[in-house]
Amino acid sequence: MTSTIDEGRTTDDGTGVPRSQAYFQQAQERTAHNYHPLPVVVAHAEGAWMTDVDGTRFLDMLAGYSALNFGHGHPELLATAHAQLDQLTLTSRAFVHDRFGEFCAALGDLCGKELVLPMNTGAEAVETAIKVSRKWGYDVKGVEVDRAEIIVATGNFHGRTTTVVGFSDDPDARDGFGPFAPGFTSVPYGDAAALEAAITPNTVAVLLEPIQGEGGVVIPPTGYLRDVREITTRHNVLFAADEIQAGLGRTGRTFACDHEDVVPDLYVLGKALGGGIVPVSAVVADRAVLGVLHPGQHGSTFGGNALACAVGTKVVEMLASGEPQERSARLGLVLRDRLESLVGRGVLAVRVRGLWAGVDIDPTVGTGRAVCEALLARGVLAKDTHGSTIRLAPPLVVSEEDLHWGLDQLEAVVTGG
Repeated sequence: MTSTIDEGRTTDDGTGVPRSQAYFQQAQERTAHNYHPLPVVVAHAEGAWMTDVDGTRFLDMLAGYSALNFGHGHPELLATAHAQLDQLTLTSRAFVHDRFGEFCAALGDLCGKELVLPMNTGAEAVETAIKVSRKWGYDVKGVEVDRAEIIVATGNFHGRTTTVVGFSDDPDARDGFGPFAPGFTSVPYGDAAALEAAITPNTVAVLLEPIQGEGGVVIPPTGYLRDVREITTRHNVLFAADEIQAGLGRTGRTFACDHEDVVPDLYVLGKALGGGIVPVSAVVADRAVLGVLHPGQHGSTFGGNALACAVGTKVVEMLASGEPQERSARLGLVLRDRLESLVGRGVLAVRVRGLWAGVDIDPTVGTGRAVCEALLARGVLAKDTHGSTIRLAPPLVVSEEDLHWGLDQLEAVVTGG
């Protein structure tokens, strides 16, 4: 499969100027500049391919930061959403709808946990996990009121709320948004000894990404997650795993924690849970943890709405088959082998787990942004992070042929071919 770059272009005014340029300019003029998007304007997408307003096709190698694990317009997910739209979309949690219990049971079973607390966005789910951990600390562990502490890791990315950016060490995320909430201690990611040394009698939880996505697909040392699980259990501290990007098939297993046979106390989920159709997130834990919440203490108008639950249930059903995970693991070997062959040829290092990769570009080749712009010109969409690093996360439905083609374009860019 090849991109139809420079074919079928149309204009909106007969001037020969691509329509995408006008659309892009309008967006730039009328939106806050909290993003720095590549200059592409997508109008249609299917599977692993997106088409812009000028008819140019691009291979999606980002998948909405894992929100599109099942690709664009997956027929089963679309059929589920269409059917639910004709029945019921929203009641608020003031009432119970007929898709709610089914979703909570299915997701709870997938995680091996008793209770599910549905929300909408990943940041909401992280905030929920923080609130639940503190409440558990006061009600169950007996921590003095307003003294709860949560340990986080350097290089983390858990969202954009003021609480969350307060314990980020990324200046772009943090600077200019204080004052920040107290109660968080940061330790080096991957250093279990440092984590244990930071635990105090007031520590209620450790909040970690099993793989740091925004940091550049940073994979911790082997055994780290097992050590975190053992340490938190021994010290009577909750382990909250932020699997928002890493979970739900992305790494070749249902959860990234599965690679070390680790079960956290709280799963924090989002992105792919909505099938690329609606925002769906959740915190999943046993009754001993989520049971600390009582009516009026937490909520969300759209959390657990009927449309979200219908789509989320179908996502869980697809994951329960194991097919997406198997496909990610199999194609992940292709991704790893192709990327490792580029080390020393325009690439300094790669980190791959399933269909998820961080690629450190040799600065002599260019910045991550420059490489992504060059890929765009060749019909591939990817995203940079932190200087010369780019992230690759194609939809799990990508064909092996298309994956090779996309990697051919990367090889040509970094090697000057």
